[in-house]
Amino acid sequence: KKISEGEIGVIAFFICIGDFLIKPESKVVRLDTSQWPLLLKNFDKLNIRTAHYTPLPHGSNPLKRNIHDYVRTGFINLDKPANPSSHEVVAWIKRILRVEKTGHSGTLDPKVTGCLIVCVERATRLVKSQQSAGKEYVGIVRLHNALENEHQLARALECLTGALFQRPPLIAAVKRQLRVRTIYESKLIEYDAERRLGIFWVSCEAGTYIRTLCVHLGLLLGVGGQMQELRRVRSGVMGEKDNLVTMHDVLDAQWQFDHNKDETYLRRVIYPLEKLLISHKRIVMKDSAVNAICYGAKIMLPGVLRYEDGIEVNQDIVVITTKGEAICTAVALMTTAVISTCDHGVVAKIKRVIMERDTYPRKWGLGPKASQKKMMIQKGLLDKHGKPNGSTPADWKEGYVDYRYSLPTRCHKSSTEI
Repeated sequence: KKISEGEIGVIAFFICIGDFLIKPESKVVRLDTSQWPLLLKNFDKLNIRTAHYTPLPHGSNPLKRNIHDYVRTGFINLDKPANPSSHEVVAWIKRILRVEKTGHSGTLDPKVTGCLIVCVERATRLVKSQQSAGKEYVGIVRLHNALENEHQLARALECLTGALFQRPPLIAAVKRQLRVRTIYESKLIEYDAERRLGIFWVSCEAGTYIRTLCVHLGLLLGVGGQMQELRRVRSGVMGEKDNLVTMHDVLDAQWQFDHNKDETYLRRVIYPLEKLLISHKRIVMKDSAVNAICYGAKIMLPGVLRYEDGIEVNQDIVVITTKGEAICTAVALMTTAVISTCDHGVVAKIKRVIMERDTYPRKWGLGPKASQKKMMIQKGLLDKHGKPNGSTPADWKEGYVDYRYSLPTRCHKSSTEI
């Protein structure tokens, strides 16, 4: 068979290049996860305990949930308008989205505007943690008499930082008893000497009364003062610049979905609940262990795939799936160093389960001992609760360990033997 001139040229070209070999290299190609969303960000920087697990086709990326689940596992960073109370606003959102349950991240007074995190259905399980998160405010204080210069006001603001005694204002929804609240940082933005108005920014603990702070500011300066206006600019991890939306935006997004089946606006207005947990340390679990945790099982070390640096005992952490879904919040019982050296034990204690049960399939009770136990129950060698009876073989009573108790205890002898 004759070879064409073109083919001869190609063969000659490859001969000139040399051999085609995959040569060993010291360079390791790393996966860049710095731009991955939500809880999967910097996933490659997590410590690897094991890489062996069976991926299951259940669950989904939080951003790619179907619209029904997306709405019911999300929250809204709402710009609360002045005049309605926080409870009224939350009730309106509930009616607009036609959901069963909504909650908010901390009450704002009717006249106060700004960030109000409204959690929808499954996300309401995170309301408690958001209510206790730190807050930031921008306020206007009116002084009753003139000051010599604005530096006096700036110095007074600096003095009122750290742990302070506060009593709720005269008109308050809580009992008026003395309490300690921490002001982390505060600064004067601007002072108008003519109108005796000062604009200030403050970062504080949840439950701090800015109205009381303004009264204390006036007392410290010796001129008297009161709060004129207030706006919350940050609540926990969400701030003014983090996709803050108005009531009208929510109403329009729902209208677009109802009439035009356009879900893009709803996805813009609502964030997945995982966004609220990005400041927590992470532990990644195997897919086969997810449903057991949803049913309240202990978070055991054999089910852990990856874990973050800097985990301390009694620290709040978030347990996630390989797809980045939040399974539960938990309290760590092991440090990062202990997790890396142990091969068994309880890693963390569940604080609040977030994921719906049976999102992932049940994978417990499939081991050799569990299968043998099921067979023995069917044959009548154990009672219906898996406890020994008169027909139970002696070797089972001696060899089986019941881990439901705090200490591994052997099966008790049956009543017939006693």
